[in-house]
Amino acid sequence: MPEVSVVIPNYNHADYLKQRIDAVLAQTYTNFEIIILDDCSTDDSRGVIEQYKGHSKISHVVFNTENSGGPFYQWKKGIELAQGKYIWIAESDDWCEPSLLDTLVSALNNNAECVMAYVQTHTVSDSEIIQTSSHDKLAEYIDGNQYIKNYLAGQCAIWNASMLVFKKACYYNVSDRFINFKMCGDWQFYIELAMQGQVFISGKVLNYFRKHDKDVSGKVYGSGANYPEEIDILTSLLDNALISAEEFKQLLLKKYIFFFGARHLFSTEMIEVIKNKFYQSGGGRLKSYLIKQSRLILIKARIKRRLNMLFDK
Repeated sequence: MPEVSVVIPNYNHADYLKQRIDAVLAQTYTNFEIIILDDCSTDDSRGVIEQYKGHSKISHVVFNTENSGGPFYQWKKGIELAQGKYIWIAESDDWCEPSLLDTLVSALNNNAECVMAYVQTHTVSDSEIIQTSSHDKLAEYIDGNQYIKNYLAGQCAIWNASMLVFKKACYYNVSDRFINFKMCGDWQFYIELAMQGQVFISGKVLNYFRKHDKDVSGKVYGSGANYPEEIDILTSLLDNALISAEEFKQLLLKKYIFFFGARHLFSTEMIEVIKNKFYQSGGGRLKSYLIKQSRLILIKARIKRRLNMLFDK
């Protein structure tokens, strides 16, 4: 039995797929299988995948006959095919350093309470590093509930699934809720994993998260469709007593202010959907609070900008 199952879910990433698969095969840790899933790609992905079909590390190659309609259906399919103790969702347009699996499998094996482990990542656009995640310690184990409060409440510190390896056994305690998200399903998934034990964070930057015109997250952020999903995440945290009612209010207000500043980028229909989602959160009791507080903050920001302009003169 392989100790790690590497799931590569692909959709129209033929240009990046060879680099992804080769980066997995180049790992210094070698006790793994590879499961490749293609979600009915319309580019030359099949041709790239066929080149690896006879490789001893490839245990499954599955070509969907119709598109699943969302990335997390493929996660579920891949995990349920997996034989390994640990799962690595290696996104098809990313790549990594050869030591990634060695680093994370060692961390998981060294602590029976650890349910998930991740490294840091570069974000890359057109072969240029545009952003890099970081952690203030080289290596650290954190209690899962504390990790959620510190790293998964306001935003998701795990930028990209390719950074992470987790215990397959914990998957069976995760609800199917994550599958129905278009973008934030991974965030919901990490929360439900972290609730089950400890989290290991490596400060090593070993992953490369590619941004390009075909990536799902860019389109979702550009449309504003991330806001309803992010509000659902916050509501889930509140419902599970992972954050307090006051923390919920403050985190919701921050998101509302971001939305208010960026709303000119979204369609009229989407603006209404987002506003209604905000106003209905917290049982519909927070509408006046959000409007009042956001206006006060925006007024203060305008005053500050004008004062800065005066002092600059």
